[in-house]
Amino acid sequence: MANWQHFYLIRIEFLGFRYHGWQKQANYKSVHAMVDKTFDFIFQHSDYRTLGCGRTDAKVSADDYAFELFLNEEIASSDILTSLNRNLPADIRAKSAEVVSRDFNIIQSARTKEYHYHFSFGKKSHPYIAPFIRDFGEDLDIDKMLSAVKFFEGRHNFKRYASKPSAETELEREILSAKIEVDRKFRGDFTPQNAFVFKVKAAGFLRYQVRLMMGALIEVGRGNWSAEELKQSLIDYNEAPIKHIAPSSGLVLHKVEFEDILI
Repeated sequence: MANWQHFYLIRIEFLGFRYHGWQKQANYKSVHAMVDKTFDFIFQHSDYRTLGCGRTDAKVSADDYAFELFLNEEIASSDILTSLNRNLPADIRAKSAEVVSRDFNIIQSARTKEYHYHFSFGKKSHPYIAPFIRDFGEDLDIDKMLSAVKFFEGRHNFKRYASKPSAETELEREILSAKIEVDRKFRGDFTPQNAFVFKVKAAGFLRYQVRLMMGALIEVGRGNWSAEELKQSLIDYNEAPIKHIAPSSGLVLHKVEFEDILI
């Protein structure tokens, strides 16, 4: 392993619709691969390393994603930011770059993550909005969903809301906040009338957890579950896993917060 001398925390935002998530994967286009391809061009060498703050699913977007850049040469943060935005594709934008110390750990230093799931229902949406808002088509009882969403808050065993957890997976997670609001982020001629956003915040999430939580809320909205049945799903955590996983295209990593950054 290289003994890196300089360390940078870089925040980006991206539209994930044409990517297979952040993580590099053979034969798939990823945000990570695109970032590294851009750095290859900027530096004209591959003597660097990038490490993301976590994985994202295919088609998931980010208002705020963070990765760490490891280098042996010192470069001004402002120059890194300018060069990235000059050379990244249009669906990825660098927001900030700052120097951190060698003791900074982008995985362990992440304090909270907040996800937003944008969705609509009723009249079929215009195709142009597809990368941003997931259209569930049929009418949903949003009032029942509003009463159910608060049951997610607090500490629960999310075994039924995890995809193929291992024996070592920590299944108890504390949801700091969970709510559904009218979606005011996307406003224009193509915005659906019944557009809402599910917002959820925690120190960390299990694989597919947010999409499975959204799937359970959709079951409530469709009348297949009551709010009490959703509540019971968190109590009877050894029952069968939740089957309905919401599609990924409405999901956005909205904010990543870190412990005090060491410089």
